[in-house]
Amino acid sequence: MLSFTKGFAANTKRASSQIAIAIALVSCAALGVTALETPAYAAKKKKEKKRKVEYSKAFIKNYQQVDKMTKAEEKDNAAILAALPGLVALIKTPDDRFAAGNLIYGTGRSTENRVLQRQGVGLMLESGTVNPEQVGSYYFTAGQLAFQDKDWATARNMVQAAIDNGYADNDPEIFIAVTYERQKDPVGSLAYLDKVVNQRIAANQPVPEAWLTRGFAVGYENQLVAQTGLFASKLVKYYPTPNNWGDAIAIQRNLGSFDNNEILDLLRLADRTNSMRSDRDYLEYMEVADARRLPGEVDRIVTAGIAAGHLEAGSVTVAEARSMARAVIKSDLAELPAFERDARKPSSTAKTASAAGDAFFSYGKSAQAEELYFIALAKDGVDTQRVLNRLGMAQIDLGKFADGKATLAKVEGPRKSIADLWSIYADEKAAAAAAAAAAEVVEAPETAPAA
Repeated sequence: MLSFTKGFAANTKRASSQIAIAIALVSCAALGVTALETPAYAAKKKKEKKRKVEYSKAFIKNYQQVDKMTKAEEKDNAAILAALPGLVALIKTPDDRFAAGNLIYGTGRSTENRVLQRQGVGLMLESGTVNPEQVGSYYFTAGQLAFQDKDWATARNMVQAAIDNGYADNDPEIFIAVTYERQKDPVGSLAYLDKVVNQRIAANQPVPEAWLTRGFAVGYENQLVAQTGLFASKLVKYYPTPNNWGDAIAIQRNLGSFDNNEILDLLRLADRTNSMRSDRDYLEYMEVADARRLPGEVDRIVTAGIAAGHLEAGSVTVAEARSMARAVIKSDLAELPAFERDARKPSSTAKTASAAGDAFFSYGKSAQAEELYFIALAKDGVDTQRVLNRLGMAQIDLGKFADGKATLAKVEGPRKSIADLWSIYADEKAAAAAAAAAAEVVEAPETAPAA
């Protein structure tokens, strides 16, 4: 687990926005590659269809001599290496080529000579006689060898050929992404990852979480704002764990130039996704909600923070906020009906109607908030983006997921990234509601009990 607590350079002021990215970066071990498999041995694991094998006479004679040298009790590696060019010069048939490649590859492994290993794998692939089921693994081995030689372009081409031939072990897509990173091209790495992710989505296939986490991590480490946000959104869309939600929301808090109202709506999402994970999250929530403006919400979040072990009830900051909130909650609730009546008057302003909506929303009264936000949107001078965003939030809280998504889709400007995350949350809640409804149908008796 790597923990990154710094923000992007432009927004280090929000220390509360912590990122915790579970990924090992750019080492061969992290790719699941610990040793190269011998292609020739792998080929023997599968039965090949019988076909006529053709070797040229001169090649066979020379091959047998060199092969005998490789099997000697005391091998003369210098003599073996000197004999290999002559063996290659005698290649006439595809089977000659495969046999020569196999012997050269084996020699390269025993002498730890990567040049020979690459030559050997190349000859076997060029022969066209590799078992079709093993072609992918041969290409992957070629890619590994090129990777170790820092021949990044060749490594990419070989691993892509492995993928094209059905190879799926060892996360080959991540392997390709790493080649770009090793070339100090994080943009190229993320463009490739985004492409393969979209291919999986278009084919209705699962997207590995490791791909999305890596894209998120690489974007964050290289301060690539747009790409980081893209991978963060996809991460919570397909893997909506509290930790992933926490990272996605923290990224927005770090990279966005948001005002307090916008940060409040991000923290409200963190609260709903159970991704409030530090004292800083709760303290910032208290600050931007403001006990004088939204006392009920501040009291609730302070109570939640204490229960979660992230806030200390005896802390001066916490105690003061809680005391201030509780001093006015009763009167604040008592004034809500009058506030609502004023907001519903034809003469009311957009500011009055939206403020009334905010008050009701902060107390969890989303039905009234929805109506008041609609009223505000019909008034001149309304803060359209903020009210649309909060209207969508209220609709999601009411279980009106499709309406909420439709409303959030209208949000533009700085709030769009916030609205997009809320929209993903709406999908998550809608899926959970559909699953619960389906479970109730399954559990319901097939026939009514007798009267």
